Amino acid sequence: MTQNSGSMWRTQWNIANAVTAARILMVPFVAWALLVDGGDSAPWRWVATVLFVVAAATDKVDGHLARSRDLVTDLGKLLDPIADKALIGTALVGLSLLGELWWWVTIIILVRELGITAMRLLVMDRFVLAASRGGKLKTVLQSVALSILLLPRGVLPELVHTAGYAVMGLAVVVTLVTGLDYAVRTLRNPVVREGHA
Repeated sequence: MTQNSGSMWRTQWNIANAVTAARILMVPFVAWALLVDGGDSAPWRWVATVLFVVAAATDKVDGHLARSRDLVTDLGKLLDPIADKALIGTALVGLSLLGELWWWVTIIILVRELGITAMRLLVMDRFVLAASRGGKLKTVLQSVALSILLLPRGVLPELVHTAGYAVMGLAVVVTLVTGLDYAVRTLRNPVVREGHA
C-alpha cells in the first residue's frame, strides 16, 4: 500500500464506518454462538440471537450517522453491503448446517445477493443501481425471520418458529421479485442497452 492510498483510507475512516466494521467483526461470534453443542445449547442460541439483532440494528445506525453527519465515503459504500451479506449469509448457512432451514432457501437468497452485488459492481462506474423499497423490505423480512429462527428450540412454543418460517417464506418471494426487478432495471438502462456497460 502506498503512502497516498494509506492516507486515503485514514481520511475515509469515521464513526459510521467504524460501526459498520463492528458489524463485520460480530459475524464470527454469531456463527460460533449458534453452532455451540450442535445448536442445542439454549443459552448460546439466545446469545447468537441477541448478537444478530444488535448487529442487524447497527445497519440503521451507521446509515443514519453517515447521512446526518455527511460521512458518506467510498469505504462505507464498500463495507456496508459486505457487512449485511456476511451477517445474513452466516445466519442462513448456520441454520442450514443445523438442519433447521432448507438449503434451497439459503442458496436462493445467497445467489440473488451475490448476483445483484456483481451486477452493481459491473455498472457502478456508469450508473448507480439504487436500492428500491422492495429491496429494503427484503432485508427487513430476512432479518426478522432469522431473528426468530435463531431462537433456541424446545424453549419457546413451536408456533414461534412456525411464524419465523412464514416470514422467511415471504422473504424468499420478495427476494426473488426484487432480484428480477433489479435485473430488468439494469438491462433497460440506456447505458447498458447501448452496450457501454
